[in-house]
Amino acid sequence: MTIPKMRLCEIAPEQYAARVLPATAQLWSGRRPVDLYVEQTLEIARSAYGRRSFRTVGLFDGTRLLASLKRYDRTIHLRGRRIRAAGIGAIFTPPEFRGRGYASAMLGLLLDRLRADGCGAAYLFSDIRPQFYADIGFVEMPSRSISVRSAALPAERIALGSLEERDWNGVRRCFEAVESKRPWGFERSPIVWDWLRMRIRHGSEHTSGQATNLVLRRGRSVAAYVLGARDPAHDAYVIDEFGYADDDAHALIPSLLRGAAGDLRRITGWLPPQPARDLLTRGSVRRRKDAIWMIAPLAPLARELVRLARVPGTGDGVWCSDHI
Repeated sequence: MTIPKMRLCEIAPEQYAARVLPATAQLWSGRRPVDLYVEQTLEIARSAYGRRSFRTVGLFDGTRLLASLKRYDRTIHLRGRRIRAAGIGAIFTPPEFRGRGYASAMLGLLLDRLRADGCGAAYLFSDIRPQFYADIGFVEMPSRSISVRSAALPAERIALGSLEERDWNGVRRCFEAVESKRPWGFERSPIVWDWLRMRIRHGSEHTSGQATNLVLRRGRSVAAYVLGARDPAHDAYVIDEFGYADDDAHALIPSLLRGAAGDLRRITGWLPPQPARDLLTRGSVRRRKDAIWMIAPLAPLARELVRLARVPGTGDGVWCSDHI
């Protein structure tokens, strides 16, 4: 029996689109037709963020592609220090190669490469079998969802508007105002914001409902915002994230969320990080069955992050917007 000489190689976006995306569309395209799924993935790869921080990677035996993944580079801030982090998504093994350990081998080689390159952490969101990732060094982090009755939030009359292109700088300022109160979190550079906006435009994160992104304006400024989707089929407004500029706007967040829900009975989403977590009534909190956030600490500072992120009562660590 010949033992394959496996190697980890970057796959050019066009090659990845031709060889991998048609096979993974059923898993990850959501409501998008296959050609649109391919087009939007290539748009990400060719964007400023994509050219600098997004890679498609494969495990090869000669020219045979045994497994593949997407890599998203981000930076995490931790009490004034910074951790280079690599997000891993769309892990895929072609059916004819499954059950042979190729995905594990690919991830092991990638973690070794990241560690050698000075990357402090790898992270992913697992939809199935978290133990598979735990066996190769990933640690499961708090991953919960919350459901709040809309009627439990105040119904103060506030003038909400749809998020417009001119509002994004204000949204960024609101996000940074909340983020400055956190001991750690994902940084958002201008190109990360562009990537986030592109994904919102693609509608890739919601498999049902209608995107409903709202702002509360104060003159020409954005005082608060919420990103999410109205999902009448589930009688819920689903939050991706929200933010506010100052203490006055902080007090209006419950009314903003109530306004976003409108006549829908529930407000749902991932359990927000602190301090945003405290703006929701206690509601019903439960462990998610999918998108379970996991980290592989590759450096001492990342192990400190894992310890801090697992402290009880601190909400979850990431917004749904950071999902990959």
